[in-house]
Amino acid sequence: MKTLVWVEHEGGELKDATLNAVTAAAKLGEVHLIVAGSTIGGVADAATKIAGVGKVHVADDAAYDHALAENVAPLIVDLMGHHDAFLAPATTTGKNIAPRVAALLDVMQISDILSVEGADTFTRPIYAGNAIATVKTKDAKLVITVRGTAFEKAAAEGGAGVIEAVSSTGDKAISSFVGAEIAESERPELTSAKIIVSGGRALKDAETFEQVIFPLADKLGAAIGASRAAVDAGYVPNDFQVGQTGKIVAPEVYIAVGISGAIQHLAGMKDSKTIIAINKDEDAPIFQVADIGLVGDLYTVVPELLEKL
Repeated sequence: MKTLVWVEHEGGELKDATLNAVTAAAKLGEVHLIVAGSTIGGVADAATKIAGVGKVHVADDAAYDHALAENVAPLIVDLMGHHDAFLAPATTTGKNIAPRVAALLDVMQISDILSVEGADTFTRPIYAGNAIATVKTKDAKLVITVRGTAFEKAAAEGGAGVIEAVSSTGDKAISSFVGAEIAESERPELTSAKIIVSGGRALKDAETFEQVIFPLADKLGAAIGASRAAVDAGYVPNDFQVGQTGKIVAPEVYIAVGISGAIQHLAGMKDSKTIIAINKDEDAPIFQVADIGLVGDLYTVVPELLEKL
């Protein structure tokens, strides 16, 4: 079976989510990649070095610069004539492209897979991760999104892939890129951080959130996350949100401060290696998944923790 994996990249750098998708694709068969955009030579070269990659298809065209699904999907469909499966990371971009590819191929998309059980059989979470469904498909072509936290990253070095230029399908003039406001931070990216400190609604307001959570995260070299309640209350921007409707994370250490543990939040972080919860309510659901639970007032506990670090 030949698989085609969408390579996510930004600012001339290949994103880690691609490496997880490559691991999933390797369980199905031969791995090929597709790199699309303009001035992507550096990304293409990096893609050839990923362990297990056989071929890197390169579509050099400004029409693909911002990964607009309306432009990218026809390119993928053209390449699917020689591939059996298309895999994309279950990121914002991947989840935008894959459904359009599935529609054009007239097949069912298999979303957010957790494992590959066979050439046509996969597992995926349902009910916010409270149940795992086994899905078997009869479609001749597979379109799959991959939950990155469920698969190890493929080695970024050691591969010997071959670059092959492919023809552009051009700008379909259905949509256009208007602009982007990119949040810049010296802290690690939320989805790839080894340590995450998250705050919840108990932080009261944006100023309190910053005073309590930021120093702890900086001390640990951690990324900052938040529950949906904290985001909806305006404490932090949307890109901090962890959960079913936010970002799915699985760091080495996840510290939940003042987060009760709603099912939607747990769906986004319960695969973390070690979960530490700080909450004054001893019956908070977060303690059911926590490896270490501390019942106490966060306004007392967090300063004491900072003093000891």
